[in-house]
Formats: sequence, structure tokens, C-alpha cells
Amino acid sequence: MSDKSKKILIVEDEPSLVFTLKDTLEAENYDVNVVEDGAEAVETVQQFEPDLMILDLMLPNVSGYEICKEIRDLKYTFPIIMLTAKDQEIDKVTGLNLGADDYITKPFGVKELLARIRARLRRANAYSKSGPAGLLKLGDIKIDLNDGKVFKPNQKEEELSTREVEIIEFFLSNANRPISRDDLLEKVWRYEYSTNTRTVDVHISKLRAKIEKNPDDPKYLVTLHGVGYMLRLN
Repeated sequence: MSDKSKKILIVEDEPSLVFTLKDTLEAENYDVNVVEDGAEAVETVQQFEPDLMILDLMLPNVSGYEICKEIRDLKYTFPIIMLTAKDQEIDKVTGLNLGADDYITKPFGVKELLARIRARLRRANAYSKSGPAGLLKLGDIKIDLNDGKVFKPNQKEEELSTREVEIIEFFLSNANRPISRDDLLEKVWRYEYSTNTRTVDVHISKLRAKIEKNPDDPKYLVTLHGVGYMLRLN
């Protein structure tokens, strides 16, 4: 399925903005649904099963913060782009901490929003169809992050350690972006006692053996010499 055939849910109560967004996205061949009342958002998610949500922060009855938290509590993994008139740093941090993937402040350019939508959908393409998920696909290799298992065609399933799942999840949250060894130590190991960059390299090597067809010539979890690593999804 191409990005332009994917489903986008707009949760927004400003009529002029709803009209502009819906018209623009449909012109790009996205399948668009609109919710204007925050109280209806989660139920619509369950019925419509969007690939991405555009979520206003200030809504009638239920705030965008509450909607975002409930969606993530239900284990939906599709990207959420928050819209708001607020531009204070604390508002952005709160939204991102609750599970939003991106943040754009009104007023904004439609071209910028479209670019962000395309970027988020590209990163999300590795997941199975939105819904209570945790399934990552790397070519014909499937990784169940919930159960910690890797499935390769015509091979016995591999078990992932908790640490390996954490590494994959961190890479997924930064897909197609360079990640340094220090970033991994800080975010995954949290600088636990006796950890060092050699520990990172050993874990990456073991992980590649499980998730790559040819670990000596990795296609997805690649080394960026002098920088670190990157999970390449496109």
C-alpha cells in the first residue's frame, strides 16, 4: 500500500481548518475521516483504524493530551501529529511524552504538514497495519516485539532478549536517523554500571545475527563509520 492510499484521521474542531486539511489530503489521495469532538476520537480510531492521526490539542470535552494517552494505553502504534495554537516548550514536551510523534504549531503551512505526514508514514511502514500491534517487518523477516520473537522463512524462530527488544524499539523511534553509541548507552542502557561502547557493539552484532539475512552485510541495521548505527527502513 502506498502512502497516498493510507487512512488519516483528523481530530479537529475548527471548521475552516478541517475543510482545508480534508480537501488537501483528499487531493493527495489519502482516505480521510474527521472527528470534531474529542469524546468520539477513540471510538472512531477503533472503527476506522487510521494509519496516522492529526490531533488538535484543544478540543471540546476531551483534550488532545487525554486522547493521545488513551490511544497509546490501548497499544495503537500509528503516528500522531499534534496541532495546537500553543508554542510553549512545556506543551510540546507533554504531548511527546504522552506518545505523540510530532508537533506542529498553528498557523502552519500545508506543504510543511504534508512533508511531516509523509515522513511519519515512511517510518511507520515497517509496522503491520495499525491496531494493537508490535509487529515489525524487515523484508520477509517478521519481528514480534510483544513476544520477543523473530520469524525467518524456513528457519526456526529466534528469541529476543528484553535488552534486544529495547534496542529495536529505540531504533524504531529514530528510524532512518544516525544513532551514536553514546545515545544507545544513555537511552537503552541508561549508563548502567560497567557498560561501554564495546557492550553496544557486541549487542548489535548479536542482534544482527537474529534479524538480518546476512549479518556480515546488513541491509537494515547498518553501521555508519565514525558515527554509530542506523535502522534503515526505506
